[in-house]
Parts: sequence; structure tokens; C-alpha cells
Amino acid sequence: MTVIPSAIALVASDLPRTLSFYRAMGLDIPAEADSEPHVEVTLTGGFRILFDPESTIRSFDPEWTPAPAGSPRTALAFECADPAEVDASYAAMTAAGFDGHLEPWDAYWGQRYATLRDPDGNGVDLFAALPTS
Repeated sequence: MTVIPSAIALVASDLPRTLSFYRAMGLDIPAEADSEPHVEVTLTGGFRILFDPESTIRSFDPEWTPAPAGSPRTALAFECADPAEVDASYAAMTAAGFDGHLEPWDAYWGQRYATLRDPDGNGVDLFAALPTS
């Protein structure tokens, strides 16, 4: 069997707020998507991010329950052009009122790294390679 990853799905407790977060991260999501039962964003290369409100999930899985509050459900990673962009992106997102979980830092594996949390507690990592000396 050959399985090719094509998408990651996120369940949103407040779809408009979640889509606002990802718009602020630079994804092209039309405003009319806020009231849809399912939203898909296709990224460069064809990979997709899928957004579903909890009500959509419960419509086909009535036993579904969300992860406990504050528990990460999944994580996405956004590559930045350089370490300064990690800092600037983190600053812009937290200034816009979104949750900054880990402030930018130089990770031992050679990247400038920071973590935000989207409105549902999913980790959103920002990273860029550190210059080599």
C-alpha cells in the first residue's frame, strides 16, 4: 500500500476566530468561509489544510469529543525566510491578540524557533535556519 500525505485537518471550536488566526499567518482564506461547514486551503505543492467546526465532526461522529482544554491537538510548522522573520512574525501575531506559547529562541538543532497556539490550542511553530559560521 502506498499512502501519500495530502492534507492535515484541524477541528475548530470557533471557526471564524481560527480562520482569522490563519489569515494573519498569511493563508489566503476568503471571508465567506467563516460560515462554511468545511474549509480547505491548498498550499504551494498541493498540500491542503482542512478546517472543520466541531459541529461538522459531530454530524458524522456523534461520539466525538475534543481534546481537553489546553492540550495540543496537532501542530503546524511555518518556515520563515530568516531568523528575523521568526521574531517579526511572532511579534505580529501576539500583537494581534493571538497566544504566544514559546517566545523566539535559538534552538540547539540550528533553527530560530517559536511556538504560537491557535484559538483551539494547536501548536503553530515558526522556524528558520540559523546562519552557520
